[in-house]
Amino acid sequence: MRVLLTGGAGFIGSCVADLLAADGHDVLVLDDLLPQAHDSDAVPAYLAGHRFVRGTLTDAGLVRDLLDGVDAVCHQAAVVGHGLDPADAPLYAWHNDYGTAVLLAQMYSAGVGRLVLASSMVVYGEGRYQCPAHGLVEPTARTPAALDAGRFEPPCPRCGADLEPLLVPEDAPLRPRSTYAATKLAQEHLAAAWTRQTGGSVWALRYHNVYGPRMPRDTPYAGVAALFRSALERGEAPTVLEDGRQRRDFVHVEDVAEANLRALTTPGAPGELTPVNVCSGTPHTVGDLATELALAFGGPAPVVAGGARPADVRHVVADPARARELLGFTAKIPFTEGIAAFAAAPLRA
Repeated sequence: MRVLLTGGAGFIGSCVADLLAADGHDVLVLDDLLPQAHDSDAVPAYLAGHRFVRGTLTDAGLVRDLLDGVDAVCHQAAVVGHGLDPADAPLYAWHNDYGTAVLLAQMYSAGVGRLVLASSMVVYGEGRYQCPAHGLVEPTARTPAALDAGRFEPPCPRCGADLEPLLVPEDAPLRPRSTYAATKLAQEHLAAAWTRQTGGSVWALRYHNVYGPRMPRDTPYAGVAALFRSALERGEAPTVLEDGRQRRDFVHVEDVAEANLRALTTPGAPGELTPVNVCSGTPHTVGDLATELALAFGGPAPVVAGGARPADVRHVVADPARARELLGFTAKIPFTEGIAAFAAAPLRA
């Protein structure tokens, strides 16, 4: 299969490129090498052996040329992270949403009908919760006063009691809380409209907290695992916000690459976008991550600092059932083993 892989020089995209090539597919990597994710214009050494084109998805002519003879598109390109400031919104919308719109339009013109879209768990906002007295409820937003007072659990909108987090299925309400999250949900909406108009198919892979080699260091656009690892490399203790008990689903990048391979080789439903959680199925706290990483690295123990960033959510715990049923995907790398390897893996500048 000939695959156009957007964002293929990045953390996740490059691992997808390696696995697709190892599986015998013809991969063409497109990446703009944006400074938010790359420290120079040089093609990363780990892309040696891959066909690489530097360019942007917003260049319709370039995208049209690259789609010639392509069987499927694996769309990883995006500006990631919460969004450092509301002024970042045009940057995110231009690359994530306008770039996706150009890609979809050119796929239609070229007759390419298969897309694997890198989506994200951030489209859910807060996860799924139940109240001991009132059952399944939508949590009330956590107020600055509550966070300052150390009350981190979302309260029940009816009685104010702390809520219990549940597994989040793909049909959960979508409530993006950040600029980045809003643009990822917009990508899904654009792709869903494209499927209905063209009869094409889309797997929207909602990545949970991905970690592993080739994460960029020392950048606010990186995930929490890279921020903790960067602190340890500087000889500093990882700083954990809130009380460290916020739950996430950490999934190794090699497992994420496997999910992409399965989506590319599994026919999707014509005329439909099918969202799928890509997760480990075993949630851990952010404090667990910091502690395991510090132990494996041999660095100072984490510091729990309290507080929270405006776009932070308390718990997002994924339901892995659909990925298993539709794609035959189950993450294989255990948390402790993956974190131990990550502690020794190189980060990108």
